Amino acid sequence: MLDLFGRAILDFQTNNAPENLITETTISEADEMDVAYLFRSYNEMPKLEKKALQLSKGKILDVGCGAGSHSLHLQKKGFEVTSIDISENAIQACQLRGVKNARVQNVLDIHNETFDTILLLMNGTGIFGTLSQTATYLQKLKSLLAPNGQILIDSSDIIYMFDENEDGSISVPADRYYGELIFTISYKKQTDEPFPWLYLDYNTLQNAAHANGLQCELIQEGKHYDYLARLFLSN
Repeated sequence: MLDLFGRAILDFQTNNAPENLITETTISEADEMDVAYLFRSYNEMPKLEKKALQLSKGKILDVGCGAGSHSLHLQKKGFEVTSIDISENAIQACQLRGVKNARVQNVLDIHNETFDTILLLMNGTGIFGTLSQTATYLQKLKSLLAPNGQILIDSSDIIYMFDENEDGSISVPADRYYGELIFTISYKKQTDEPFPWLYLDYNTLQNAAHANGLQCELIQEGKHYDYLARLFLSN
């Protein structure tokens, strides 16, 4: 991987002629993303993200922290935050921004630590990659929860992106769950290796949570098929 997403973040942080990222998926054409969006302040965040930050408590793990905007807000509020991302460039940018405990790490590789709040925001289910991998991630996240801990995760039901037939049914792929996409990122005339990215509708997330010994609660829905959920241990 060229880590182009992280490179764009680091370029923006260091004023190294940042450009827009180009993202493309198996069901959508190339789209430009302004890297500045990843550096937004709390007031600029969507309401689902604000809600997740308001609900955060105790010792916090920010998974896939990106440019560190959520971590910085929580840090300023006095929380102890551990910020992880698999992108070395993104973590370097986080450190330059003042995120105190930012490290290059995959959540599956964390051991012997527990947290009161685990955040997975900006389509947090994305890192699961595929529906079949969801249980692996949920079991790991569950093992990282302190007693009375919570996982705050957001995603979207992307069923709206598929065509509706005359009878009202929707044409979705027969060979896979419709929320499984392949993402491709391009930046400064380079293109990174495509990677799987998962959008989970709420019912599917709820079923997966229950199957893995977690309660699941719908906290809030956004304007565009997106939602915030809270997962916690069954008593």
